[in-house]
Amino acid sequence: MENVNKDVKTVLIVDDEQTIIDVLKFNLLKEGYRILEAKDGQTGLEMALQERPDLILLDIMLPKLDGLTVCKRVKNSCNIPIIILTAKDAEVDKIVGLELGADDYITKPFSVRELVARVKANIRKADVTLVEAQSMAMDTTDAQKKDNKIVVGDLELYLDKFEAKVRGEVIDLTLREFEVLKFLASQPGQVVTRETLLEKVWGYEYYGDIRTVDVTVRRIREKIEEDTSSPQILITKRSVGYYIAGNK
Repeated sequence: MENVNKDVKTVLIVDDEQTIIDVLKFNLLKEGYRILEAKDGQTGLEMALQERPDLILLDIMLPKLDGLTVCKRVKNSCNIPIIILTAKDAEVDKIVGLELGADDYITKPFSVRELVARVKANIRKADVTLVEAQSMAMDTTDAQKKDNKIVVGDLELYLDKFEAKVRGEVIDLTLREFEVLKFLASQPGQVVTRETLLEKVWGYEYYGDIRTVDVTVRRIREKIEEDTSSPQILITKRSVGYYIAGNK
């Protein structure tokens, strides 16, 4: 097996166009990343589960297994950040990709500079989340762990377990969804803009596509609200952003 420097981050590129792989590989190698590549979905899935890269760049239209299926199967097994590569007008692919747990998407043709920035942001955010989780796991007493939660109304977030409950029922959230709720619930009643959520939760140092936030919020609501048309927990402040309703 190849000896890999643990300090070097690995990016798996899954795309059936060699020219795109070559462009991505050239630019990411310059940034110091180790690159793996696959030209079909089945190979990409196998490499993802075996190699456990730090991030996956995943095309949608792939031979043998489409990118959305690959995304779903990877996310069912591990929390590797995934950036979906979609055609410019494929709005459905973007939304479905996010619904299946993708962390981000970028459209073709893309700016290499922007794509590299998003790769860096997603890997950095994953690293920060891992460090936080390890730090929480090192709490020295059961009492400390017991108190390591946020409770706002019907919403309970157990930070050491990355677990959410609503009205006492455990809710199945992706890591990104949990992070959004955690950020909002830590300041109940305070409206947070989409741009701030992109910066603090997704880790962007620039303004990305705020629809990413909207789709994630919609997905969270489908899991935590009794009536998504009249949300009582995760509230929209029109034209501004979102907030968690404070305790009554």
